[in-house]
Amino acid sequence: MNTQIYRSASRAARSFLYSASKINKHVVSEGRTAAAAAAISFKGTLPPLASFANSSNTSNKWIAGALAVPAAAYMLQDQEAHAAQMERTFIAIKPDGVQRGLISDIIQRFERKGFKLVAIKLIVPTKAFAGKHYQDLKDRPFYNGLCNFLSSGPVIAMVWEGEGVITYGRKLIGATDPQKSEPGTIRGDLAIVVGRNIIHGSDGPETAKNEINLWFKPEELTNYTSNQEKWTYGVN
Repeated sequence: MNTQIYRSASRAARSFLYSASKINKHVVSEGRTAAAAAAISFKGTLPPLASFANSSNTSNKWIAGALAVPAAAYMLQDQEAHAAQMERTFIAIKPDGVQRGLISDIIQRFERKGFKLVAIKLIVPTKAFAGKHYQDLKDRPFYNGLCNFLSSGPVIAMVWEGEGVITYGRKLIGATDPQKSEPGTIRGDLAIVVGRNIIHGSDGPETAKNEINLWFKPEELTNYTSNQEKWTYGVN
């Protein structure tokens, strides 16, 4: 809920600034800089607006007036960057990744990042099961080929937990086309063509929820505290 509020405030701020810039680009630029500086200087808490209004400083008066809401929105946007929630994502090493012996390498990349493995199993999906996994692609011409490939051999199905694991998990994996994946990503380092891109990862919260429920029973998911969590998330 807080993240949604932050995003709404941020969008409102950007819209406000865009409209205001058509009136006076110089003032908007000055106000934006002052707002960002204020957010940092006061560490998320602005002093009473009256203190700005009584100031002879032009930037302060701007904040007190037209930039009062955007200034707060900038601070919320900064908070949003640190508002990643503890969440779970579904990750699968496809038959090509299993057959090439890449299981340990892929798992290590998630572990080294600090994410926690909460479920894992080796399974050979049926074509019907693969069809459920790729349900959202059923109207695509390559749907049948995807189902055939996913059901062609063993798959390592996993659930990983951590702050921002859905979004960052996708970054670790890389672009769908390995040729467009950055070096350092799983696909960028270990794959060459789209048809053999070795790994799958949920692309959003709703997808992650559905895929976890499809591949795992509730009792197969483990809840535990890892010894490394205080070193990964701890605040000094």
